[in-house]
Amino acid sequence: MSIILMRHGKPDHRVGGRLPALAMAQWCEAYDLSDVQDFPPEKSQWVAAMADYVVTSPLPRARSSLKKLGLEPACVDGVFSEVSLPTISLTYPHLPPSLWLSLLRLMWFCGYAGSVESFQQAEQRASQAAERLITFSSHGNVLLLGHGIMNKMIARHLRKAGWLAEKHASSRHWSTAIYHPPVIPPGQH
Repeated sequence: MSIILMRHGKPDHRVGGRLPALAMAQWCEAYDLSDVQDFPPEKSQWVAAMADYVVTSPLPRARSSLKKLGLEPACVDGVFSEVSLPTISLTYPHLPPSLWLSLLRLMWFCGYAGSVESFQQAEQRASQAAERLITFSSHGNVLLLGHGIMNKMIARHLRKAGWLAEKHASSRHWSTAIYHPPVIPPGQH
C-alpha cells in the first residue's frame, strides 16, 4: 500500500499581461475555476493506474485532471484544496501575475494571510489531510489528485508519521510523489 500525491495538469487560464495587486483576487478566482488544458504524460497515467482508492480536491483543475486520467474519485474533500493566496489593496504597480503570485506566496509564508487561511491553519489542515490519506490506505494504494503547495505540506506530515518517500513532491504539473508506510521491525507491533 502506498500514498501517491499527484499535482493537477496545466490549467486553461491566461497568465500574460500586467495587473495591480488588487486585480489578483479576480485572477486567482478565475484560476480556481479553470479546467486543465493538457493531457497527462504516460508516466502519470501509469502511476495513477496503480490506485485502488482515488481522492481529490473539489477544485475544477483537480477534478478535470482526474477525468483526463479516466478516473472517478471515491472521495472529494476541501481538506485537500490548495491554499489560497492573500490579497493586498494596491492599484500600483502593474506587474506580471507570475511575479505577484511569487510575492503574495512569499508574504503568506512570512505570516501575512489577510482574509485567507494562515500558514498555521494550512499546516493543521495538511495534518488532517495526511491522517485521512493514511486512513484511506487501508483500501490499498491511494491517489490524491491535488495541488502544489498543499501536496508538499501533506508530504511533510506523511514523513513526520514515518512514511517513506520513494519520490518527493514537486511543483510541476502532473508530477507525482509516492510514499510507503513505515517499516515496523519484527516483534514491534
